[in-house]
Amino acid sequence: MSITPESVKQLLESQDLGDRLRAVNQIRQLEPKLGFELVQNAVNDSNSRVRYSAVSQLDTLGKQDLDLSLNILRDRLLNDPEADVQAAAADCLGALGLREAFDDLQQLYQTSNEWIVQFSIIATLGELNDPRSFELLKTALSSENDLVKTAAISSFGELGDLQAIPLLAPYATDPDWQVRYRLVQALNRLGGTDAKSILETLANDEVEAVATEAKKSLPEA
Repeated sequence: MSITPESVKQLLESQDLGDRLRAVNQIRQLEPKLGFELVQNAVNDSNSRVRYSAVSQLDTLGKQDLDLSLNILRDRLLNDPEADVQAAAADCLGALGLREAFDDLQQLYQTSNEWIVQFSIIATLGELNDPRSFELLKTALSSENDLVKTAAISSFGELGDLQAIPLLAPYATDPDWQVRYRLVQALNRLGGTDAKSILETLANDEVEAVATEAKKSLPEA
């Protein structure tokens, strides 16, 4: 049986959860313009799995109408009762480069107790590449959650502000090698004399993956 907009719409209106989940997955096989129209019916579904799957597709389908996508994603970011859906909305805002949502992302980071929401917001700030992110990323470096802290390091690298280097320097001795690895990548993006000095130290890191990555960033002797 071929997949058509009509067949997907019918499944989306079904009382059966399995039908609606299948419908959202089938949206991926439709033309983006049609997919965007249909996915809007699913972002407010009563089931969080359907909403998550629908919202997640807006990272690409949302390009059909950025203004409308901004409104949809803002609503799910701030009002959805499920953290996973909020996190997916944050991810898509970054993928679409919607800097207009910066204040909403900042507000939610400061009020949410959900680590996955905080992580997605901090990771998204790197994609948005908005200078206003600096202070929020600075705050995230002090997070008790290692994943949030690591995301902040990466996003500082994407932000490209050399003022971040003194903030990042202490993590060269972080006990978690994965933090040091992300630091190497961030410093490589940032560049400059101070970054190079830290990278030279990390090129002798006890963990081979960290040392190898740091050496890639340095000119061969």
